[in-house]
Amino acid sequence: MGRHSSDPMGLARLALAALAVGAVVTLLVIGGRALLGLLDAPPEREPAAATGTATEPTGGPTGGPAGGPTGGPTGGPAGEPTGGEATAQAPTVGIECLAETCPLVTVRVPGGDVLQHREMSRGEEVRYFEPELDVVLTDAGTVRVTVNGEPRAQGADGAREAFTVRGPG
Repeated sequence: MGRHSSDPMGLARLALAALAVGAVVTLLVIGGRALLGLLDAPPEREPAAATGTATEPTGGPTGGPAGGPTGGPTGGPAGEPTGGEATAQAPTVGIECLAETCPLVTVRVPGGDVLQHREMSRGEEVRYFEPELDVVLTDAGTVRVTVNGEPRAQGADGAREAFTVRGPG
C-alpha cells in the first residue's frame, strides 16, 4: 500500500524541511546585510582610539598599507592631535614598521587594556598618548620606536624587547 499525501508523518517532514529552508534563507539575508554594512562602514579603529588616546595606524607618503586613512598635520582621525596640538604633544610611544612584516607588536596600559597585539606592515605607524605603557617587540630590529618624541635606540635583529614608557611630567 502506498502513502497518501495526507500522511501525518509526511506533512511533518515537509513542514520541518520548509522551516529549515526558511531559517537558512533568513541567516543568509542577515549575514549578507551585515557584510554589506561592514563594506560601507568607515574602517574600524583600534579599541583605545575610541577613548581618544591612540591614533589610527598610518602609512607612508602614499597612504596607509591598503590605501587606508592617514593622519596629516592639519587634521587626522578622531583622537589624534591636530594642527598645533600635534607639535605641542608628542606621543608617549610611537612605533613604525621598517620591515616588510614586523612580527607581533604589543602595547598595553599596565594592569589594563591591551591597545595593540598584532603584526604590522611596512610603513605602518601607531602612536599612543597614555601616561604609561608596556611595550613588547618580538623583533626589535624591524621597528623604529620613539618615546616622548625622542628616538629610542634601535634593537638588534631578531631580539625580543620588553619595556615600559612613561609620558612627560
